[in-house]
Amino acid sequence: MSMSMRHIEVFHAIMRTGSVTGAARLLNVSQPAVSTVIKHCETRLRIRLFTRVGGRLQPTPEAEAIFPDIAAIYGRLDAVGRLVQDLAGGRLGTLSIAAAFPIANGYLARAVAEFIADRPRARVALQSLTSPEVIDRVVNREVELGIAYEPVVNAEVETSVLVSSSVACVMRDTHPLAAQPEIELGQLEPYSIITYLPRSLLRGQVDRALSESGIAPHIKVQVGLSLTGMMLAYHGAGIALVEPFLLESIPLPGLVARPLKPRVELKTLLIRGKSAPRSTLMDAFVAHLRRNLEAHKY
Repeated sequence: MSMSMRHIEVFHAIMRTGSVTGAARLLNVSQPAVSTVIKHCETRLRIRLFTRVGGRLQPTPEAEAIFPDIAAIYGRLDAVGRLVQDLAGGRLGTLSIAAAFPIANGYLARAVAEFIADRPRARVALQSLTSPEVIDRVVNREVELGIAYEPVVNAEVETSVLVSSSVACVMRDTHPLAAQPEIELGQLEPYSIITYLPRSLLRGQVDRALSESGIAPHIKVQVGLSLTGMMLAYHGAGIALVEPFLLESIPLPGLVARPLKPRVELKTLLIRGKSAPRSTLMDAFVAHLRRNLEAHKY
């Protein structure tokens, strides 16, 4: 009870074009051939995929449920096609990196810019993603290097610590707590808090620190990205408990970051496929990135 590649191809063509005629034209085959394949598919799956209403082909709810996953497969195939074109045309080099959003848009962007400035023939593909997506790209060998926050639990990758940091309080410089060099967790209780959504990897670490300190914070807003939390803090929505690297890389006038006490530790990891080959250029970049972070005292 599974779809063959031919079933998937014909089903996708019908869903895209809305008709057997359109699918046949798209696939450069006859209409009877398309009808035969889709009937065989329905028989094999034991479900109806299409019905005729007023002479027009209509997808069933089952077909609508299947289509997003099949469309995603074709999206990935299109991406592979573009990648092959870029490689053939010399437009894509050997550095391929995926990083969590605050990292990719903060110190990593600066490090990449400085690295390629000295290497005019180098090319970089840099993806800004969630941490789970970063791991997925490394496992599937779509990128050579991933950079994301711990924890990373996957038998197909190996990790090393790039830099250790901590969650900080990001707030307006006019906030009552902004004048302090560091902020005790207990001092947050009277204030509105902005922090990550429950599904975020970093949210668990924030909640654990607050719980261990006996704090019941007034969480006013939950966000998916550190930058969103910072912008909310900028507009006065409260104190953002987020990873502060992006603020250090892209300063926002009137916004400050203060460390928490006790610290809510974060480790940023370099992630590589265990059996994946390592390029000399990527090793040189990793060394450059470490020097860059040390020079800027991260």
